[in-house]
Amino acid sequence: MGGSSDVSRRRFLQNAALSGAAAVSGVGIARRADAEGAGGGAGQAVDPRSTEASGRVMNPIVPDFAGEYGGKVPEFQVPKRPMGKTGLQVSILGMGGFHLGSAAGQKEVTEMVAKALDHGINFFDNAWEYHKGMSEEFVGTALKGKRDQAIVMTKVCTHGRKKDVAMQQLEESLKRLQTDHLDVWQVHEVIYYNDPDKIYAPDGVLEALTAAKQQGKVRFVGFTGHKNPLIHLDMLNRGFAFDTVQMPINAFDPSYRSFEREVLPVAVQKGMAVFSMKSMSGSGEPIVHGALTPTEALSYAMTVPGVSTTISGMDSMEVLDQNLMILANFKPLGEADMNALREHGKQFCDGRYELFKSSLKYDGDLGRQQHQFPTAEEVPA
Repeated sequence: MGGSSDVSRRRFLQNAALSGAAAVSGVGIARRADAEGAGGGAGQAVDPRSTEASGRVMNPIVPDFAGEYGGKVPEFQVPKRPMGKTGLQVSILGMGGFHLGSAAGQKEVTEMVAKALDHGINFFDNAWEYHKGMSEEFVGTALKGKRDQAIVMTKVCTHGRKKDVAMQQLEESLKRLQTDHLDVWQVHEVIYYNDPDKIYAPDGVLEALTAAKQQGKVRFVGFTGHKNPLIHLDMLNRGFAFDTVQMPINAFDPSYRSFEREVLPVAVQKGMAVFSMKSMSGSGEPIVHGALTPTEALSYAMTVPGVSTTISGMDSMEVLDQNLMILANFKPLGEADMNALREHGKQFCDGRYELFKSSLKYDGDLGRQQHQFPTAEEVPA
């Protein structure tokens, strides 16, 4: 294995591996990792055959499998891991709810969910605010008659509001998802420095999490966020007994405001289930620019020790098929390959491929409004 300069030089040569991936899913490879919040055009596609995307990957660190099998997904079962200390077994890849809400419609989502379940994917992410409830409605209908095969997670979107708002949202989520209970209910988008104060305040959302568990409407509870590991640590250090936590994990993260280095060890020590997201940076920017292949991005995230499942955004059957073909060949990466990917990521330590940390792009409008900030669209260019 060459040094990081050799890897970087190879990545600015002919885009052979990326072209192979594009043969499977066309422009869809740009729409991959789960968008935490619906802000700023998450899920927009960039054609990987464009001038900006060309001239990149010739010899990736991890061989790319997305173009294998002649475009036909083989029969196999996605591996499972313990979901923290919950006692549940969760597939190493989960389906992101925001992107399912961006799919062509209910028919496609139903077919995608059925195919995912057939291959052993059993974790389904969502949030009360995704597509104004349509994401939950799509998944609820798709899981009708199959609820017992799935671990269903959605997020409560109070953004600082009180317990009563949270409990009302819970009832709405249960109705949309057509279920009498959630497997996981998480506080959505904890990304502002005063969020822990608001969340831990009396008559706040944590009291709703506790009440929902006591009422049997929720099995496990947690929180999510994508902005700064210090905010996650503040949430964890204040003492509430969270069962789960969701955070960005990718090959660029170790070099910039790292959740993997700072938050993951604390969560693992507490026995929490860790849900990783943004393996491809939210909208696939490093894929279309040739900084990573889809196989490298997913393989890195799924190999990081302590991660229960990697939530990936899939808004079409083509994207699901690509991810399944990567999974069919997946084996956890060795330490040399993991270190090579981290070393490669160091040259991008300015946040260009983690815009959810460095910009407003992935900050949801509802959260910004509740914090009395202008939305991303309202901020002057």
